[in-house]
Amino acid sequence: VQLQASGGGLVSPGGSLKLSCAASGWTFSRSAIAWFRQAPGKEREFVAAISRSGTITPYADSVKGRFSISRDNAKKTVYLQMNSLKPEDTAVYYCAADQNAIYYVAPDHSGPYDHWGQGTQVTVSS
Repeated sequence: VQLQASGGGLVSPGGSLKLSCAASGWTFSRSAIAWFRQAPGKEREFVAAISRSGTITPYADSVKGRFSISRDNAKKTVYLQMNSLKPEDTAVYYCAADQNAIYYVAPDHSGPYDHWGQGTQVTVSS
């Protein structure tokens, strides 16, 4: 089971980035997938998640209206489109999979997620 996060980089405030989380090694469509982030000196926090059905997509209040999560089961990939980026979005972003997820559930806390990717750095700075 492997998760590979990519797409991070340096962007100016107000800019956009699209992160990808590519999976291999298991039945991707049977997993809920989430994005978390961790800034220097801070605890890891939930960002967004998507259910197996693709219809349940909770977001952290801090990113609602700016970030959008989606999935492509054929490509075994989840995306995080990040718009109107702010300096406080600077962090390492991790994707994680809950292989035991119920079809219409997307947990918004780290407990159920049992597989994690290596993270990709997002830096928002002028």
